[in-house]
Amino acid sequence: MKPIRSFLGMLLWLSLVPTSSGQEMKAANPAAAPPNLVVLVHQEIQPGKTGERQKLLASISRACDRSDAPSFWIDLQGMTGTRETLTFDPFDSFEQLQQAHSGWKQFFAAHPDLSQTQGQIDSLVNSERTIVAVRRDDLGTPAENIDLSEARFMRVLEVRLFPGHEKDFAESIKLWDQGRAKAEVPWIVYQVNEGTPSPTFLVVLPFAELKEYDDLLAQKGEPLEENGEDTADRLRQIAREAYASTESNLYAIRPETSHVPREFAAGDADFWRPAGGAEGKPEAKPAVSHSKKKPLS
Repeated sequence: MKPIRSFLGMLLWLSLVPTSSGQEMKAANPAAAPPNLVVLVHQEIQPGKTGERQKLLASISRACDRSDAPSFWIDLQGMTGTRETLTFDPFDSFEQLQQAHSGWKQFFAAHPDLSQTQGQIDSLVNSERTIVAVRRDDLGTPAENIDLSEARFMRVLEVRLFPGHEKDFAESIKLWDQGRAKAEVPWIVYQVNEGTPSPTFLVVLPFAELKEYDDLLAQKGEPLEENGEDTADRLRQIAREAYASTESNLYAIRPETSHVPREFAAGDADFWRPAGGAEGKPEAKPAVSHSKKKPLS
């Protein structure tokens, strides 16, 4: 029953929480739209080593801001779950991902001293898992209406399905979407392409302030029936039969350890390109790998 409650609880949250980030008040920055392809690298850091990791990665990030690094990333610190960090690496396509992979090899070869700094970061990692996911435009808020540069937090719901139930998940999202209001929090749906043993979808919610959770706490009841009794029954059936497990975690975005394009950062350069950041030599971006984190090379 836990997967059912978790997923239906997520749908409840989507239906109740309004967007407070101001995205409906102005046009979104097209350079900060959700990427077509995302590489998510989950790392568990050794106890007491988070600060050291942040210091090393901040130096890398500022160096990459000054150089022509092959790709970009947003660094997130877990606020729930395990002692975890998450890097959100955006790409337009698998071709661009391959180009970045080759580009980091060349970048790293040109700066062999960077291996030492990257090795220091690797040594702080207890475990790592990497997934590659493709955006499903048919299931989420239109990408052109979302501005990730305004986000300060992200909630990531990982829905693991029993084999053969991908269409059921898509149906549940579409059924719920029929009853949503225009002012609700934007959400992005990604379908995992590589990195999980079973069919998996990610629901990503970027938002600006934690006070959005207050709206949820102020609400009571389960408004599934507002979409119609038949729809509510179907949603419960899908959750019961299709979902193997779900996991929802909250992350805080750390701009000092992120590296984003200038066009992305333009809307709030003070946040994304903090002045007085740690100086350092250009450093490589971690690789798409299930081993200890290495540069995307």
